[in-house]
Amino acid sequence: LSVKYVDRIGYRKSAVIAHALAFLGLVMQGTLPNVLPAPYVGLVLATIVNGVGGGLIEVIISPIVDSCPGDAKASAMSLLHSFYCWGQVGVVLITTLLLRLIGEDLWFIIPILWSLLPLYNLFRFLKVPLMPTVPEEEKTPLKTLFTSKIFLVALLLMLCAGASELAMSQWSSLFAERALGVTKVIGDLLGPCLFAVFMGIGRTIYGVWGEKIHLTGAMVFCAALCILCYLGTALFENPWLSLLSCALCGFSVSLMWPGTFSLTSAAYPKGGTAMFGILAVLGDVGCSVGPALMGAVSGAVSGNANIAASFPNLTADQFGLKSGMLFSAVFPASILIGVLLLTRFHKSANKKPNPKADLSEDREKVQRKSLAFEFARDKLLHFCQIATKQNLRMQTSKQFASCTLSILRPVSAHMLLCSAT
Repeated sequence: LSVKYVDRIGYRKSAVIAHALAFLGLVMQGTLPNVLPAPYVGLVLATIVNGVGGGLIEVIISPIVDSCPGDAKASAMSLLHSFYCWGQVGVVLITTLLLRLIGEDLWFIIPILWSLLPLYNLFRFLKVPLMPTVPEEEKTPLKTLFTSKIFLVALLLMLCAGASELAMSQWSSLFAERALGVTKVIGDLLGPCLFAVFMGIGRTIYGVWGEKIHLTGAMVFCAALCILCYLGTALFENPWLSLLSCALCGFSVSLMWPGTFSLTSAAYPKGGTAMFGILAVLGDVGCSVGPALMGAVSGAVSGNANIAASFPNLTADQFGLKSGMLFSAVFPASILIGVLLLTRFHKSANKKPNPKADLSEDREKVQRKSLAFEFARDKLLHFCQIATKQNLRMQTSKQFASCTLSILRPVSAHMLLCSAT
């Protein structure tokens, strides 16, 4: 929907509609299960409405920030996405605290309280100054994007970025519970919450000091670190070291999503909301496919008694989870390859000769030289006119030469300067 309509109706209307749907979905989540005869149906309807609003917010906020004036766009994008992490941490901690205070029987109050946040943003977006969307005649066509190697690699990066992030994040709570034998609440705090903290730290660091850090090099480092984190989580026998690798994985995936946005936007600054929307769709697909594939591998391994019996120190569930983590290392490995390919394509694109640009450059040189000679001619004519009017009589050839050089010296300097440039 955002690919087709956001650029037509503008950022402001899209942001207001998105936050209105998010607000309505959270209110429905707290009311419909208590009103409808089938509570599950109420939760499904509320989740659909909330999901549409959240999806629109995810798509439009990135191009809004990217359209803001400034040179440090990659840093701004990373700082923007860091608040996703801090929001996740806040939701986990505050919701856990509220459940302890009001009790699980009054859980439906919590989503209604959270609905006040998108309601506040809705009114703020009614007045906040926003840049206009990219005009239709200036926007890069989708056909051009889908025939570009850079954009196709960016789609692969987004797919693997979502898979790398959610495969670890969604399974980290269960991993903490099974590996350490802790409760669900402690598992959420040690798993997804700690993962989000490290991811927020990584994005905040680049958001503050990103101008001094090379984005492509940082993404290569993060992809390599992510591979090590997945391997460490799967291969460490000490459960606390595995959990530390799980948390550090949050730091390693911090730049993958916003970094891909920034690299693609730099290659296609007129891509518009459609470009960001397609990238976000592939990222969301990765968020679904990554955990699903990891769960499928874990289930297949844990259900095989012969394989599980080969590792008597681990239960079948623990061995299955570690096997899934080991398999999921293919996602950051694909990102590492993709970033290297993207760098190569960028260099080859910059090296391609542009005949039109060369022709315009030659024309500019000819124009500069023509102006230099016109300037010299005007000065010489002016000198001759002055000499004629005032009847300059030079008593010696030395005086005449000195006078001529004093006038022609700046003319020659100007001609040489223009010819050199």
